[in-house]
Amino acid sequence: MTTTQLSSTVPFKEVTDANGRVFRIGESDRDIMGRARWTMVLFPWIGMMGISSSEYAFTSAEDTLHEAHLWSSGHIFWLMGVWIFFQAAVAFPAGQLRESGKLPARYAMMLGALGTLLGYLSLAYAPHVIVAYIGFGMFSGIGAGLVYATCVNMVGKWYPERKGGKTGLVNGGFAYGSVPFVFLFTSYMDLSNYQTVLVIVGVICCAVVAVSGWFFKDPPKYWWPAEVDPLKTSDDPRIRRALEKNPPAVKQYTPKEAARTPVLWMMWFCLLCTAGINIFGIAFQVPFGKDMGFAGGIVATAMSLKAIVNGTGRGVIGWISDRYGRRNTLIFVCLVLGSAQFGVLVSGSMGSMPFFLFCSMVSGFGGGAIFPLFAAMTADYFGENNNASNYGMVYSSKLISGLVGSGMGAVVVAAWDYEGAFIIAGSIGLASAVLALFLKAPGRPNSKKIEANPNPIGREIA
Repeated sequence: MTTTQLSSTVPFKEVTDANGRVFRIGESDRDIMGRARWTMVLFPWIGMMGISSSEYAFTSAEDTLHEAHLWSSGHIFWLMGVWIFFQAAVAFPAGQLRESGKLPARYAMMLGALGTLLGYLSLAYAPHVIVAYIGFGMFSGIGAGLVYATCVNMVGKWYPERKGGKTGLVNGGFAYGSVPFVFLFTSYMDLSNYQTVLVIVGVICCAVVAVSGWFFKDPPKYWWPAEVDPLKTSDDPRIRRALEKNPPAVKQYTPKEAARTPVLWMMWFCLLCTAGINIFGIAFQVPFGKDMGFAGGIVATAMSLKAIVNGTGRGVIGWISDRYGRRNTLIFVCLVLGSAQFGVLVSGSMGSMPFFLFCSMVSGFGGGAIFPLFAAMTADYFGENNNASNYGMVYSSKLISGLVGSGMGAVVVAAWDYEGAFIIAGSIGLASAVLALFLKAPGRPNSKKIEANPNPIGREIA
């Protein structure tokens, strides 16, 4: 056994299981950062709320931006698509910089805060739509990507033994943090005050991201909670059940190793399809509701309920996946997401406000649940050490899904009307459920037979 000193008073040791996976044990969360690890759920959750309005509330400002700047509706939807493109594009390089130590978590959050502010300033004062594409689409998108990648992967590192519910809770901040801004942009902002409103919102969101990010700190590589023995079955039923349903990765995969496994690219394509449906709903639910004759307040309420359930669903689905397994939960979510698209179409065509609100909430639940599932599944399959980079590869599918869901969605609606667009979206969701059936952790020939600890007899590194 080799025992290494973190300081003069806090020893730790590294142990390895029969698969060769290393666990660093002995240090508590308070030993490492001087406070409880639940704070690394709270602060990432707050940081995610700070960037949520840029995606989930943006289309609620469509009418005002159109009248103020004379931008066409096509530009509005493509602005959102460009924002999503850059938000997803930065995930992998940001992960690489984060894992190499070249971009500490705190600095990533500060850059994200700056990008968020620049985005809102450009929407308020852009003399030409190109400036908005650069300021909001690119700078704000990159900033949001830095924040998103840092927050989601941070919580998985601090809760490697039970990451589903915690990851879902943090991921939920990306949706319900936008709720007050949906009403603000829909019901209050107009031509007389839009610049003031956008600047104030930008300053508030920038401050939220920066203050929360100041408290970020990564655990050491291979860290495992001192109170949970990785080589023995836990006495805690919650931890035991979570590890039985979602066994730890057989090893810590590097990005190159993960990229050579077919399952990573199957996950990439599945997220591409489901995220595209989610973004399509965010972009077109408001204009669809208005075209169907629902009052602006009803449409805003529907969008807010969608955002609330989207965010809440992320936390709930993480908890469910800890109990029943990530893949089984993902199959269920894909079925729900696909079915909800048909429901939104039917409810709008019927003019049924209660049914429209219900289907909007169900769609929001399915659209939000996919992201924490894939974030936790990536760590389950490939390990926590390089999760920022590995999940960055999976999440990069949003590069395409953002453009397809928002920009190409506008093209499909123009060509085939809302009916054709919602039918296509629903069909893709159901097909994604079939694809999810084939997702299996690499290195586990028969994952159903793997217990909480695949080989309870481990050894200390000598």
